[in-house]
Amino acid sequence: MGDIWEGLASGFWLVVTLDPDLVAITLMSLRVTVTATLIASCIALPFGAWLAIRRFRHRRLVIAVLNALMGLPPVVVGLIVYLLFSRSGPFGVLGLLFTPTAMIIAQVIIIAPLIASIAHQAMRDLWADYHDLLISMSASKWQRVKTLIWDGRRALLTAALAGFGRAIGEVGAIMIVGGNIDNATRVLTTAIALETGKGDFARALGLGFVLIGLAVTVNIVIHTVGRTEREGKW
Repeated sequence: MGDIWEGLASGFWLVVTLDPDLVAITLMSLRVTVTATLIASCIALPFGAWLAIRRFRHRRLVIAVLNALMGLPPVVVGLIVYLLFSRSGPFGVLGLLFTPTAMIIAQVIIIAPLIASIAHQAMRDLWADYHDLLISMSASKWQRVKTLIWDGRRALLTAALAGFGRAIGEVGAIMIVGGNIDNATRVLTTAIALETGKGDFARALGLGFVLIGLAVTVNIVIHTVGRTEREGKW
């Protein structure tokens, strides 16, 4: 029991003193995850809004596939990205394997379906309210999408934050395509796995504190945005 408290105290001290390695790993995690979230949101949010207003033959199938992709195993995504960017893969000439770019690509694939699905559900309800008005105004499909995105921005922000929350805690795909290289591709989750395996529980706990702090912060923001939306305020 004493070792546990000693490890907790040491981990907390690393956070308080802003240990250089801890800061570097945290910044790398934020760099990769924030970039992946922005890219995924730029793709998924308009797609979710478009899917809410567009009617086509296989729409239900597309929605079902999108919802199924929300549970896509990250390790499988990492394997696919690894095969695509390995030396023998079709994109191996780009030399992106074991770089932050490969990690960003993997995270985009993982979180884009989640963001798109949440956005679609939110935009579908909003479209039910706006349908008659926008149709009567002869708004084009793109104008309808822009209107839904703007008026549903709080729900879309929640979708993006949900994607960020999933990405920041992901380890399988990141480990495969990033390689957990020190000062290059090491992020919070892979560093925690490494330090735990080495028996350095103080550093692992310090990294864990930061990861928990980020996760809690994201959830608080999601809760605040959701409550603000229900109250009709911005």
